[in-house]
Amino acid sequence: MKITVLAVGKIKEKYFADAIREYSKRLGRYCKLEIIEVADEKTPDHASIRQQELIKEKEAARLKKYMRDGVYVAALAVEGKQYTSEQFSEKIHALGLRGESHIIFVIGGSIGLSQEILHSADERISFSKLTFPHQLMRVILLEQIYRGYRIMNGEPYHK
Repeated sequence: MKITVLAVGKIKEKYFADAIREYSKRLGRYCKLEIIEVADEKTPDHASIRQQELIKEKEAARLKKYMRDGVYVAALAVEGKQYTSEQFSEKIHALGLRGESHIIFVIGGSIGLSQEILHSADERISFSKLTFPHQLMRVILLEQIYRGYRIMNGEPYHK
């Protein structure tokens, strides 16, 4: 299976980059992992709703270049469906069984994803009702994908 993490913005913090590298290495034995970063837009302090929508639309245009027909797209959004780690593992496994050979997880920038991206996704997934920095969300997502593969393969993993 191929898994793509499609994210807005670059990782600047070394500790996040180190964690992403570690989970990417671990995932190498389970799937083909690809991480694609698209440029983010600078969001002014106290941006109006309209300014925020315009920013999300510009970022969406960059994201859409990597979203193909026939690929399962899961957009990460606070209002999405929440899974336990076991359910998330089963979801990835079930997608593979039904013939989905490529999953794209989309992570928005600091103000989230556009409605266009959210509506075009096959699913919206939430990891919590809390809001996380988008850089940290990459680490959390990769850890949960790794955990999911460990669960799927009946391999031990700390709880």
